[in-house]
Amino acid sequence: MGKLTVGALRAVLVVVLAGTTFVQVLMVWALATDPEDGSLPLTPLRLITILGMVSVQVALVCVWRLVTMVRRGTVFSDAAFRYVDIVIGSIAAAALVWFAVTAINAPGQREDPGVTVIMGGVGVAILGVALLVLVLRMLLAQAVARDVEASQMRAELDEVI
Repeated sequence: MGKLTVGALRAVLVVVLAGTTFVQVLMVWALATDPEDGSLPLTPLRLITILGMVSVQVALVCVWRLVTMVRRGTVFSDAAFRYVDIVIGSIAAAALVWFAVTAINAPGQREDPGVTVIMGGVGVAILGVALLVLVLRMLLAQAVARDVEASQMRAELDEVI
C-alpha cells in the first residue's frame, strides 16, 4: 500500500472520528439541556445516536490498526483477525442500532409505512456489509494459511540447498 493511499485513508479516518465525536458531544449536551416537547421520543433517539457513533468509532480504530499492520507488512498474521472480528461486531451493532431507530420511528410513520420499509432495508444493507467483511475475513484466513505454507516450503527448500 502506497504512502499516499495510507495518508489519504488515515485523513478520512481522522475526519470521520472527529465528526462522530462532535455528534456525540452534541447529543450529550442536548440530553442535558434540551427538554422533549413530546412530538418525538428524543431521549432514546439521542442515546441510540451516541451508541451508533461508538460502534463507528470502534470500527475506525480497528481499521487504523489494520492499515498500520498493512504498512508494516504484518497483516497476514493471527493478530489481524482480532481487529477484523471487532469490525464485524461493530458493524453488526450499528445494524442493531439502526433497527432500534427504525422501531422508534415506525409508530410515527403509520400513514406512510414505506419510510419504515426503506429504513428496514437500510438495516439489512448494513448487515450485508458485516457479511461482506466476514467474507473478506475468510479470504484473509486463506492468505494467512498460504503465507504459513510458503514459509514452511521456503524453510524446507533452504534445508535441501
